[in-house]
Formats: sequence, structure tokens, C-alpha cells
Amino acid sequence: MPVHDFDPPERFVVGTVGPPGQRTFFLQALSGRRLVSMSCEKEQVQILADRVNDVLDQFADDAATASPEDNDPLATPIEDEFRVATLSLAWDPTRAVVVIEAFDADIPEAGDDDEEATDVPEEFLESMASRQSVRVVLSPLQARSFVRRARALVSSGRPPCPFCGGPLDPTGHICPRSNGYKR
Repeated sequence: MPVHDFDPPERFVVGTVGPPGQRTFFLQALSGRRLVSMSCEKEQVQILADRVNDVLDQFADDAATASPEDNDPLATPIEDEFRVATLSLAWDPTRAVVVIEAFDADIPEAGDDDEEATDVPEEFLESMASRQSVRVVLSPLQARSFVRRARALVSSGRPPCPFCGGPLDPTGHICPRSNGYKR
């Protein structure tokens, strides 16, 4: 399984391409000349930011320290290596760092749950060998900076409708609370 390891990265950010409502979200890790971009869903970014913040609140001692903001655009070229299907998050207490892993596909089923079965299906092994992943190790300051940028980016989308809470397009939307009339 190809693993892109960034321990630590010079930069780990989230960014978007496209107008609100049609944005594609990207996670990007940069170290030297090595750049990996992964496309993902807005909800994945939002949940990752929330969970990283929870981990930092629980384990890190950086509450009073401010880190510099990274408001630069995504590095180019913006071509995704893969689409993120699974994210994992961990805290390494020996190094006091956050570890984020992104995988390109869900782990396939290895067959039935028979404890005596020792044969692993060949298609399982092939799918595991072709999987890609990215592993990023962040200091608490880098992780806090990532959380701030991710939250700002997620909240900068389309404004919510005051009646139904659904996203408003620049041309309005058909609001179910107003009996289908455009506002």
C-alpha cells in the first residue's frame, strides 16, 4: 500500500476550488517539493476539524499559545491523488502530536467471520495493495491552525435560508416553508 508520510509537513491545509454551492474541498500536505492533494467532502472537513479540536482540548497544553494563520491559497497544481473515503485521527502521547491518516477507499470485507478461516481472499489482498493513504503528523500549533482554517472555510459557504435553513443560491431557492415559492 503506497503511504505518503509527512512527519511533520511544512504545510497541511484545507482549501476549495469553485464557487459556493459547487465547491470541491481539498486536503493538501506539503513537505519540500513533495505535494499531495486529496479531494474530500465538506462534511469530512467539518467533522475532522471538530474532532481535532476535541483531541487538542483533551490532551494538548497549547491553549494560551497562538499560531500564525495560513491564509495562502492551495499550492498548485491542484490535482487530487485520490478521493478521501476514510479518515483516522490519533494522539501520540509520547511525542505530543496529532496524527491524521486519510485513505482512498474503505477497507474491503475479508470474508465471513469464521475464526478458523485463515485463507485471505486474493481480491482482498489486491485491493489492499492498491490502496493509497496519507499520514500527517501535526504539532498542536499546526493542528489548531488547521482547525481555524477548516472552520472558516466550511462556514464561508452559501448562507442559510432564514425560513428553512437550507442553503441559499445567488438566485434564491424554492423554500419548502414558503409553500414552494421562490424568495
